[in-house]
Amino acid sequence: MLLCGGQPRWKAVHGRVLDPVLLAVEAAASVEPPGGDNLAPVILVAVLLALVVIYLVSRIAGEIAVRFGFPPVLGELVGGVLVGGSALGLLVFPEGPPSAETLPALAHASALMQLLQATAGLDEGSLVPVFASQAEIIEVLSEIGVIILLFEIGLESDLGELLRVGPQAAAVAVIGVAVPFAAGTLGLLYLFHVPVIPAIFAGAALTATSIGITARVLAELQKLTSPEGQVILGAAVLDDVLGIIILAVVASLAKTGEVDVADVGLILVSAVVFLVGSIVLGRLLSPYFVALLSHLKTRGNPLLPALVLAFLLAYVGQAIHLEAILGAFAAGLILGETDKRQELGEQIKPVSDLLVPIFFVCVGAKTNLAVLNPTLPANREGLIIAAFLVSVAIFGKLAAGLGAFGKPGLSRYAVGVGMIPRGEVGLVFAGVGSASGVLSGALDVSIVVMVIATTFVAPLWLRGVLGGGEATAATTAAPEAPSSLLELQAEVTEQDRKGAEGTLEPVPPASERLGIPES
Repeated sequence: MLLCGGQPRWKAVHGRVLDPVLLAVEAAASVEPPGGDNLAPVILVAVLLALVVIYLVSRIAGEIAVRFGFPPVLGELVGGVLVGGSALGLLVFPEGPPSAETLPALAHASALMQLLQATAGLDEGSLVPVFASQAEIIEVLSEIGVIILLFEIGLESDLGELLRVGPQAAAVAVIGVAVPFAAGTLGLLYLFHVPVIPAIFAGAALTATSIGITARVLAELQKLTSPEGQVILGAAVLDDVLGIIILAVVASLAKTGEVDVADVGLILVSAVVFLVGSIVLGRLLSPYFVALLSHLKTRGNPLLPALVLAFLLAYVGQAIHLEAILGAFAAGLILGETDKRQELGEQIKPVSDLLVPIFFVCVGAKTNLAVLNPTLPANREGLIIAAFLVSVAIFGKLAAGLGAFGKPGLSRYAVGVGMIPRGEVGLVFAGVGSASGVLSGALDVSIVVMVIATTFVAPLWLRGVLGGGEATAATTAAPEAPSSLLELQAEVTEQDRKGAEGTLEPVPPASERLGIPES
């Protein structure tokens, strides 16, 4: 489930990629610009305008969030909502697989396209291809942004600690998948009388965790290397792998009515081999990689060779039907074990600041607030089901925190909260269900509402649990007991003896050091 700034890149079980952006470009390709004009300069201007909007809103909203004590990522998400199609309409993206009929309407709804028509001479016939190309490029930049984010997170993580918390992370991941899936599916079947396959699809949408959002909050709180942070990261990675397997199962079930065991087994074996193999080989070969970096004299070292490794592993992860972000995370873990870790950490920050905000702003921009309007009759049933799904989504992940056993002082509550956000991952399941025609309109709306609620609530909640916990601990810690008068006298006597032997510099009189007035 490759993440495109919150927009799902859907994969069929048999390997065929159903990318909404590629479909948009294919639909737009049939529209030839009048006179065969070269649209590249106009597309470039459109992309630059979109980046101007993204960077402005990410900085302004992030600063406002920080001023009020909220994590900057929450400001970026809210800023994305404001400039998205639900509010100002500056950033508009295709929702689901677009068609030749829906693309013109989306293009006309974009305020940036209207600005280009007014200032850059963009004619009506070129509007759709320019809009589709702009959306594709921003999606790609957003996707690179989340790859950089996971590489940076892996670089800052402690591989040894991740391996030590492996059993706890595995238990958290399994509980965090099993409980929401079972509770959501059974609740929809028996409480709302939803058919079996749609109920399974919606239950599957409750399983995965958005590692990008949680990891960003942990990094901002400087909690990545804490026991809670390591358990959350390890469990979120395993959640992603389990989510891919579940998606393969439910997609096969929706398509054929039966599960293709061979495809599921292939994905499972690929996941294990890739994750374990990349880390083992990386630890064996990393000394040679560092030695090679030490001999390079040109500018851009060690960052560029490290990004080559990250992108290569991201490609391998995507090629074997896993996640590109898992490959980038593994590359960060490998290089985080070398003596280049600190230097790479400093060099990656400007790259991260440039690309990562694109991802979070796009996640917010794709949030459709129209599904929250209760005055629309079509939304009411979906909102009722959504209230149920949100409850299951939250309490199911809180229950997952109980799996963090055997670590003294570990906050299971914080681990459960860190697993709550679904973010773009939940949209993948909704997208596959919508594309296959399995989900009804009400069920589709309820999944989107669940994604919105968990995405926006979890960062604030996690900030309160981890940030507030430190303050509470600091204020409730018992003060250090003062030394007794006898201890002070003994210390003064010892210092006087050493001073007489010439081993110490002259010291003030004992009465001054004891704080006794001369009178």
